[in-house]
Amino acid sequence: MMEFEELYTIAKGALNPKQISKNLMQVLLLLPFYAKMVRYKGVCFDMPCSMGFCAEHEAIAAMITDGECKIKGIIAVYKDGTIIPSCGRCREFICQIHDDDYQCEVMIGENKILTIGDLLPIRWA
Repeated sequence: MMEFEELYTIAKGALNPKQISKNLMQVLLLLPFYAKMVRYKGVCFDMPCSMGFCAEHEAIAAMITDGECKIKGIIAVYKDGTIIPSCGRCREFICQIHDDDYQCEVMIGENKILTIGDLLPIRWA
């Protein structure tokens, strides 16, 4: 739990939501970490017509670029500081990055942590 408390503090302190254009709102900060406890930040671009993307994708892409792929945990924080769970698309994305990522812990609310396996109980592959 301590790792997540530290991540939440970092994420909440780094929040900087802003309206970038009339169609683009930056709304979310995400901090995944892997076994070596390196943290990667990502932002969600909320746009009409499903053209944006979730913070999980940006942060995980940075992690993979850095040579890592096994995710130990993830916390996503909305613009008001609320901890929110990853969406279904991101849960599946996380699960497919590494064969063991179904064990990745996700903080879905205050003092509530589940694994990707808990959130995706019946895997298709």
